[in-house]
Amino acid sequence: MGSKIEIILNGFEEKVDEGSSISSLIKQFNETDPHLFVELNGRFVYAQKYSETFVREHDRLEFINPDLGG
Repeated sequence: MGSKIEIILNGFEEKVDEGSSISSLIKQFNETDPHLFVELNGRFVYAQKYSETFVREHDRLEFINPDLGG
């Protein structure tokens, strides 16, 4: 098993595998909303970049589920 790093995910400290991509974390944390927005350290990440964007120690990651109801 690989090394763990600590990140802040939606305001909570989480230990995740070093080298985790946003895509892998979306799966790991069971985010299934097709309209999910992601912020990494306060910056929007485009969905097509999820698999090539990796978190590092102490990064702040936000999974944002917009309310699209009317």
